[in-house]
Amino acid sequence: MIAPKSDKINLLGLNRQAMQDFFVALGEKSYRAEQALKWIHFHGMREIEMMTNFSKSLREKIVAVAEINPPEIAFESTAPDGTHKWVIKLKDGNCIETVFIPEKTRGTLCVSSQVGCVLNCDFCSTGKQGFSRNLESAEIIAQLWIATRSLSHNKAIHDRAVTNVVMMGMGEPLLNFDNVVRAMDLMLDDFCYGLSKRRVTLSTAGLVPAMYQLRERSDVSLAVSLHAPNDELRNILVPLNKKYPLKELMRACKDYFKDANRRYVTIEYIMLAGINDQPDHARQLIKLFKDEDVLSKIKVNLIPFNPFPNTIYQRSDQATIDRFQEILMAGNINCIIRKTRGEKIDAACGQLVGQVRDRTRRAERLQKKVLLQDKL
Repeated sequence: MIAPKSDKINLLGLNRQAMQDFFVALGEKSYRAEQALKWIHFHGMREIEMMTNFSKSLREKIVAVAEINPPEIAFESTAPDGTHKWVIKLKDGNCIETVFIPEKTRGTLCVSSQVGCVLNCDFCSTGKQGFSRNLESAEIIAQLWIATRSLSHNKAIHDRAVTNVVMMGMGEPLLNFDNVVRAMDLMLDDFCYGLSKRRVTLSTAGLVPAMYQLRERSDVSLAVSLHAPNDELRNILVPLNKKYPLKELMRACKDYFKDANRRYVTIEYIMLAGINDQPDHARQLIKLFKDEDVLSKIKVNLIPFNPFPNTIYQRSDQATIDRFQEILMAGNINCIIRKTRGEKIDAACGQLVGQVRDRTRRAERLQKKVLLQDKL
């Protein structure tokens, strides 16, 4: 059953300016915003009545018009490699997915910005499910709120298990610009999560005008889903390229950090067997970056393709990926191969679809397999 929509303001999604406006509208001082933000995001508070540095009368005023209302966890699972995934059920019954990837020196949370995706990139499971709607700012930041509460040993405060956030989950973040930026404001705010601008990364398929808009509004890191070295191939893999071709996209990459020292735009490149992974493709990439004068402005992540049901694509073998990297590095391109994480629970790059039933069945099969292996 879908919960009835509340008319109250969800304080979870208000950034500092919006929270200050909220308290001023109540006839209170604007500094109350910082207190509220710390209660909600640092302490993970849901009950306004428990905000003890607010007077009883102020708490009553807040409760009358506002609430702290995160969505519910519909399902969660952990892969053998430690990757953790939450399927989060929204108030309208839709579901999104959020993934935490633990490493020795950091913990990265992959956050969704839309229910589904309108861009329909040919190699992405999310795009194949179609598009439902944009997420509200509260639904975006709630993913970090939930992960922080789930991963912290001390539930009263967060112990910073999440050190990095990447807007690389379901959806194209720049098509939900205002809500995404407000949520990222909260990620960066010292009264909330206090993440560095270098540790919050927005990934886009190449919505060029919004890239320039983001540059003026926020100083987060940028990743671009490239996946092809020429317009002909990219038009097929990433249809948005027909509107914003590579020359325009490379110019935007060049301009994004033009006033910042030692900051790079990350180029994401999915390795698809026999499609975009040949030595000539690598040489075309080098020529593209040199011709557009972005060689010193970018670094490349090679991403092994993660399969999903009914896809026509296959993952490049490791030797092919290694050779591709060698060619790029010989061309003076900063290039790494990203390690695949969470594939066993459909939590890897390109596999997020937000379907509870399918996820539950797959997790049950995996659990049975693990139990069987333990018995052998």
